[in-house]
Parts: sequence; C-alpha cells; structure tokens
Amino acid sequence: MAELNVPALNKVMLAGRLTRDAETRFTAGGVAVANLGLAVNRRFKDQSGEWKDDTCFVNIVLWDKQAERLSSWLKKGRAVLVEGRLQSRSYDTKEGEKKNVLEVRADRIDFLDRQPRSAEGAGVPAGAPREDLDASGSDGVDDIPF
Repeated sequence: MAELNVPALNKVMLAGRLTRDAETRFTAGGVAVANLGLAVNRRFKDQSGEWKDDTCFVNIVLWDKQAERLSSWLKKGRAVLVEGRLQSRSYDTKEGEKKNVLEVRADRIDFLDRQPRSAEGAGVPAGAPREDLDASGSDGVDDIPF
C-alpha cells in the first residue's frame, strides 16, 4: 500500500479566562517559563432545549522573553486569546509514575479585556499588549505599549 503524504498542521486558537495567575520559573539555563490555566466555555442547548455550559480546562505554557514580559499581566480572571500549538511531554512523579501531558505552547497572547486599574490608575486597553514569537522562538516585539 502506498504511503499517504499528508501535510502536518498544528495550530490552536483558544479564547477564555485564566484560571490562575501565571506561575513563572527559570530553567537551569536561565530561560523563563510560565504556566497558566485557561477555561474555555461552550454554551449549548441539550435535547430538552435547556441551555448547558461545558467548560474545557487547558494548560498553557509560555517561554523566554514572552514569559518574562507577560507573566505580571497574566492574572486569574483575565480574558485572553491564545494562539499556539499543541505539544506533548512526559515526566516522572516523585513516586516514580510516568505522566503524560498535552498542553498548548503559546506563540501569541492577546488580552481581550481591561486589567483592573491599579492605585496609579494605569490600565491596559483591550487588545494590548500583544506578544508574537517567530518560529525560532525569538522575541518579535521590540517594545510593548503599556
């Protein structure tokens, strides 16, 4: 049987609310990595005609300068649009169990709401800041307009 030549596509776009503040840490090599949780809601009518809500919880990971720049803005409850790709990884727990994780590695994050104003009155307009990374992982934005 002939082998099928199927093009590969790994692209994810999700809009939802953050379930926790970004948890940022640094690798042994000094590279920042931030982990977040995203709740994505879907509203639908069941067979009886009643509205139901279905929520999907997704783990999101940010790397390098994007993680450093955005982690202070990524707070529980913020509405965001995440664009990225699925990645899987595995690790061993302290008990020696092997765990597999499927998560979204973010290439871009847009804020869809305003952050609550601080004591100084500085807010973030909808849609800003925005972070883009090119395929090499280098930072694609010189300065974020805060």
